[in-house]
Amino acid sequence: MDILDTLTEQSMPYKEKAIEKKYYAIGEVADMFDVATSLIRFWEGEFDIIKPKKNRKGNRQFTREDIENVKLIYHLVKEKGFTLLGAKEMLKNDSKAVRDKMEMIDSLNMVKNFLVNLRQQI
Repeated sequence: MDILDTLTEQSMPYKEKAIEKKYYAIGEVADMFDVATSLIRFWEGEFDIIKPKKNRKGNRQFTREDIENVKLIYHLVKEKGFTLLGAKEMLKNDSKAVRDKMEMIDSLNMVKNFLVNLRQQI
């Protein structure tokens, strides 16, 4: 038995890294938010912060940052009920505060879900 076998037998935990895609297609992004691809294309034209790359065929390739920006716009327009003009103003004036609030809401929702699951297990 060599050293590698010995180490393996000692039950060293091995964690695989989650493979994350570098680029996402517009259909995948639309599915993430349960909206039509046409809405994503529309928002791309309306908001400067969404800038997907385009491949040789002209297909949009969204990065993680683009998806975060779409999430921010989705939050303002669909969840908070802002008009497009209102959302643009919020992003122009204080996008950092909007991002911070959205992240805080996401964190609180995760804690809530954890506690609900914990209560169900008891």
